[in-house]
Amino acid sequence: MDSRERALHGGLEALTDHDLLALVLGTGCSGQPVALLAASLLESEGGLGGLVRLSPYELATRRGIGPAKALRMMAAFELGRRAQVHALGAVPVSLCGYAEVVEWARPRLAVLEHEEVWLLALDARNSLKSARRIAQGGAHGCALTTRDILAPALRDAANAIVLVHNHPSGDPTPSAEDVSMTRAVAAACEIVGVPLADHVVIARNGATSLFEQEAF
Repeated sequence: MDSRERALHGGLEALTDHDLLALVLGTGCSGQPVALLAASLLESEGGLGGLVRLSPYELATRRGIGPAKALRMMAAFELGRRAQVHALGAVPVSLCGYAEVVEWARPRLAVLEHEEVWLLALDARNSLKSARRIAQGGAHGCALTTRDILAPALRDAANAIVLVHNHPSGDPTPSAEDVSMTRAVAAACEIVGVPLADHVVIARNGATSLFEQEAF
């Protein structure tokens, strides 16, 4: 019984990672059926965690994949990510502390290969009013000014804000630039009366709150 038949009889939950990947791929390649292609691809990339970090171009260069299958796989990964994000956002999000911020940010940022900075605007009850991506850069960071942060915070009438950004390296340890930028933003926020509640770094290997590490 192949993966399609097992899915129909026992449900997708009963399938292994390589069974599910075989369903997405659809066909194998010369001398390698789709089940073996899926298994070898997962093994070569260190499992799903390694696979989702590949770009479409990198996927397309793997034996038996090509552009069409690479895009099909990336689309499946993106659908899964969006489903998780929408499920988390189905109810009002309360961001009362570091753990809640990490829960919100991890599915969005942890596996990205480029850096993004997000501004979370909170209301008086620490519920999420809005979430904006205010900067996007490469693997080694992105430029950001206090104006880039305060302008959307004031526009959204935030009672407080939280900054979140990711480290594509996988290490959540704040850099010296992260610390200096947080201090500058916290000081500017005090002036306009919209306090910075936290600045959280998200990475594949964990997360860090700058407010728990530093005195701001």
